[in-house]
Amino acid sequence: METKKIPISIYAESTPNPSVMKFVANRMLVEEGAYEFKNIEEARISPLATKLFHFPFVKEVFITANFIAIAKYNITEWNDVALEVREFISSYLQEGNPIVTAPAPAAAVEDETCSTQPETTFDIQLPNPDKLGEIERRIVEILDEYVKPAVEQDGGNIAFVGYDEGVVKVLLRGACSGCPSSTLTLKNGILTLLQRMLPTLVKDVEAING
Repeated sequence: METKKIPISIYAESTPNPSVMKFVANRMLVEEGAYEFKNIEEARISPLATKLFHFPFVKEVFITANFIAIAKYNITEWNDVALEVREFISSYLQEGNPIVTAPAPAAAVEDETCSTQPETTFDIQLPNPDKLGEIERRIVEILDEYVKPAVEQDGGNIAFVGYDEGVVKVLLRGACSGCPSSTLTLKNGILTLLQRMLPTLVKDVEAING
């Protein structure tokens, strides 16, 4: 019996990070959370990401909402491989294969982003939305309404981590993480927005890379 394929379309979209390409589907891929895999061992809970790591140029895979952001090694150009990856993802999804098999894990976060010192990582749990204070809830609302859509459009994801003594901590993942100048630009943009909408309450923004 021939397996009935699921109608789906995928298109490739560049991001501000030249090493990352975003592959967008016409349906949701995961309903909740964000999945970031930095190697094939971490990708055990995602059959799709595991197969993507079989491409020799794939460095990292990020899956959330309706898109997959893939970071590549500098051994090839996206112009040469984007079509191949797009067709692979499209065929994989049309066959009804699983995308992930477990909830998104806690993010492994670098404690000293872009530092020349040895990296220290720890697991970070995002705060429970039901236990946020009034200021924290307002910050989350601003991030979700004004920042998150733009970040997702560029192949990334942002999440509220905490607020303490005027300092807002956010977690950046996907194409917006790492150490390019775009991270600083995004951090400064968030700070300007929050200070305009919550005057006197926000002194600084700490952007943590996942």
